Amino acid sequence: MILGFLIGKIKPTAAEKISLPLIRFGIPLSVMGLLLKVGISTDLIKTALIAFSAISLFILLINNVTQLKKIFPNYSLQLGGLIGNTSFLGIPIAIALLPTDTINFTIGFDLGTTLYSWIFGPYFLGNYDNKSQKVNISTLIKSILISPASKGIIGVWITYLLGIEKFLGDILWIPARIVICIAIIIVGTRLGIILNNKNQLFQFRDNITYAIILKLIIFPIFVFLLSKTIGLNEIETLAIVLQAGTPSAISTILMAEAYRKNQDASAKILFITTIFSILTIPLITIII
Repeated sequence: MILGFLIGKIKPTAAEKISLPLIRFGIPLSVMGLLLKVGISTDLIKTALIAFSAISLFILLINNVTQLKKIFPNYSLQLGGLIGNTSFLGIPIAIALLPTDTINFTIGFDLGTTLYSWIFGPYFLGNYDNKSQKVNISTLIKSILISPASKGIIGVWITYLLGIEKFLGDILWIPARIVICIAIIIVGTRLGIILNNKNQLFQFRDNITYAIILKLIIFPIFVFLLSKTIGLNEIETLAIVLQAGTPSAISTILMAEAYRKNQDASAKILFITTIFSILTIPLITIII
């Protein structure tokens, strides 16, 4: 993060140049590494579906209700308010606070969030015209098939067919962690650019405040209610609500940089939600 911060101050355009190749080649390897390392279980699939469905519902609701669309007028705000930093913050917090037998619930939610982010994020920010209310179905399908997450899933499927999942999982875990490090550097780069204009850091224009409230309060409450509705117990509920309440994800900045859409807004949402989550995550734990 510090390295990225220094790069952002010296060479502000570096993040944009790194982000696109990282999304095209690094993220598929990272998704493969995660899936092969963790393995597939019922709990993992269930919580992945919860995360994927919850985010999908909010995206559909926001873009089909006029008043909500005015509050969240672009996909950078929407993704920033829904996609959480589960990999780098949520999972370590869950490991520290919860029993080890809940790890599949935690990782499953992270997987669902990751898949949604990398399947639809590039389409929303790279192809879809936000001013148009019509979704081009053929473009969407093509975008899903060539998305970083889909490439990773296809790679995992081929790996299982060949019976080399254990061997390849151990190998890919190394580049997967390198991808994480590069992603964190890019976040630091954008924060370095923002801090060049310190006076603008806490100027919440473009409805950034609403995205922060959605990420840290509204979305975790919704996931809590959903968990109770489907009958999860207290510890299982806490495991996934903690993931829902994590600050905005690094992936939102990677996509914003790669497609040059609202980079500063995405970085501010990540920065502020990370600071506020120091209070909100313990509060969630105490309440549940």
